[in-house]
Amino acid sequence: MKTIKPSERIVYQIYPKSFNDSNNDGIGDLRGITQKLDYLKALGINTLWLNPIYVSPQVDNGYDVADYYQIDQKLGTLADFDELVKQAHDRGLDVILDFVMNHTSEKHPWFQAALQDKESEYRNFYLWHQGKNGGPPNNWASFFGGSVWQKDPLADNNYYFHLFAKEMPDLNWQEPRVQTEMVKIAKFWLDHGVDGFRLDAFIHIVKADFEQDMLASDDKPQLAEMFYANLPQVVPHLQAFIAQLHEIKPDIFILGEAASADIDLAVTYTTPPKKSCDTVVTFRYFAEDETGLDPDLLRIGQPLPLDLTGFKANMLEWQKRLEGVSFPTLYWSNHDMPRILTRFDPKMQKDACAKMLATLMYLQRGIPCIYYGEELGMESALLTKLSDFEDQQINEFAKQAQAKGWSKEQILASASKAHKMAARLPLPFDKSKYQGFSSVQPWKWATSPKTRSVCDQEIDPGSVLAYYRRILQLKQQEIFIHGRFILENTSAELYVYRRILDQKEVWVICNLGEIPQEFKCGPVKKVLLGQNARVKAGTAQLKAYGSLVLER
Repeated sequence: MKTIKPSERIVYQIYPKSFNDSNNDGIGDLRGITQKLDYLKALGINTLWLNPIYVSPQVDNGYDVADYYQIDQKLGTLADFDELVKQAHDRGLDVILDFVMNHTSEKHPWFQAALQDKESEYRNFYLWHQGKNGGPPNNWASFFGGSVWQKDPLADNNYYFHLFAKEMPDLNWQEPRVQTEMVKIAKFWLDHGVDGFRLDAFIHIVKADFEQDMLASDDKPQLAEMFYANLPQVVPHLQAFIAQLHEIKPDIFILGEAASADIDLAVTYTTPPKKSCDTVVTFRYFAEDETGLDPDLLRIGQPLPLDLTGFKANMLEWQKRLEGVSFPTLYWSNHDMPRILTRFDPKMQKDACAKMLATLMYLQRGIPCIYYGEELGMESALLTKLSDFEDQQINEFAKQAQAKGWSKEQILASASKAHKMAARLPLPFDKSKYQGFSSVQPWKWATSPKTRSVCDQEIDPGSVLAYYRRILQLKQQEIFIHGRFILENTSAELYVYRRILDQKEVWVICNLGEIPQEFKCGPVKKVLLGQNARVKAGTAQLKAYGSLVLER
């Protein structure tokens, strides 16, 4: 099987529970993915990233791992996984797994042993600290709400640390045995044919002094990212871990989740080669317009429009400063945010908007990472119950909104547009009751908004799916892999860049809005791709959400 270079990667992210259900229990599974490999191959991707498939109580949809060495029975068996990898490799597709390295489930045998015996050898696999003044050790807040501290059942005035849910205790990466065990786990999956890993929350594996409070004017828990994200000691742990994996599999692909990393940290996390990530995902691309933010309501339930000027500036910084260092990850959506069409919220021409966004993002310098369903123009769903969000913070948002006179429908609509869970619904394969995903109601279900199915779009040359296939064919050309990137200084409504390789120059011109735009592009040799747009007398004329790819 041909080795895929990092620069040639085109990644497709699969949320296994929502991709395809092969045994009709309402939950997507590994066999379901295997059944659709030909669809994925035809799309033009070459790397599959699977969200967690390990044994898990599903407190956080698989990111709370109870057994790293076994497949969760709802998703299949180890034999099913081996077959998936074999079938993927037969089609020239690599498979990478989410690697959860910051924490485990409370049900993991290590933590169970630590809870049962203060003298257990696994006690030091986790983070413990004595409380102060009759309460937790400090005032730091969990990302999931409330304190990062939970009482230790074996000792008075003692607590364990959890950055996410209380059922997800953080690992102690200062303990050498934790480092050794993590490498053993990775080696196990490499022995089963895995081609790489997406390192979940690696930026959090080191914490600062637990006796230090955040400065605050009240006694509520305070988000304290400066004390548990991107600390300098993360780097030696990361590099030691990745270097050992390269000794086992020299061509391994490492995608790092560095949600809050700035560009300087991205450089640090992706150099030097063979000891660092090949690329990292940051959430910092997406500047948001906060002018409509209600300070009396939790942010998590409030959809915020993109700040297009800020987005353009952020993309330019990441594009230019990573030149000669590594390749940025090019993405619009993932399992931790609303879908891009929902965030962008076009009032018309949604298909044209979806095509324009693909053109804009994926022909830039970098590694495309496409979230399942994006190639169909999927939007976030309208969830119909607060319990569908599986998030205590949304319950709190609802209480706040009710106090301000919001109706139930307003609360659900707002939360659905803002929350990650609404972006995790099944992929629609056909027009049947449950859209070809399953014969029974899926684990997460809503009937709105409608997305044209794979079957519909397969036979329509003008569909979003057909367009994505053409974009990903273009992406495989050398100029879109290795060409220089130059962003033009235009109005906020336009996003225009050049890719240059040797004597060849290609222009990518995108209209980000509904008002027609023009751009003087000069003489054109060939139009490589276009929609809702044309070239006339050296001028690109773009209708609502139009885009053009031109060879000059």
